[in-house]
Amino acid sequence: MSCRNSLLAVASAAIAAVALAGAASAGALEFGRPASPDEIALWDIDVSPDGRGLPKGSGTVARGKAVYAEQCAACHGTDGTGGLKDRLVGGQGTLASDKPVKTVGSYWPYATTLFDYVRRAMPYQAPGTLGVDDTYAVSAYILSLNGIVAGDATLDQASLPRVVMPNRDGFVPEPEFRNVTNSR
Repeated sequence: MSCRNSLLAVASAAIAAVALAGAASAGALEFGRPASPDEIALWDIDVSPDGRGLPKGSGTVARGKAVYAEQCAACHGTDGTGGLKDRLVGGQGTLASDKPVKTVGSYWPYATTLFDYVRRAMPYQAPGTLGVDDTYAVSAYILSLNGIVAGDATLDQASLPRVVMPNRDGFVPEPEFRNVTNSR
């Protein structure tokens, strides 16, 4: 047996031993406990492009402007540009150019994605702390800054999924994902 074949045999045996030991001890660890339905519900906050998963609530552009000034402007600039972090506004029509500007208004395909992201990850210093109504409001404000909704808009779980983003048709799923359905 060559040295290479010997190494392969030893590596295969080691992998098999680790797999068997893991399978045998998985039930024996008795670490933790199954999560309760209420605990799972706390983390089950994903939002689909069609709006499934959006909570009840609503927010106005005017309220969003106030929340944005307090919670978002330090990182993203007072008008969604010029901040330390990602630009949120502008860039429409630049994606096919040599210098595309990828923002919420130019790149993101679904308004529900904005709500989902803000709800989970913002504000930067305290992710997930905005209430549902303030998350709808900030989403409305950012969409209004991009000219996607009117300056007096109110968004909620019925209206947000109906917002048509400029780049909605700019994403083409890989063939293997075209017929995938959500099991929720």
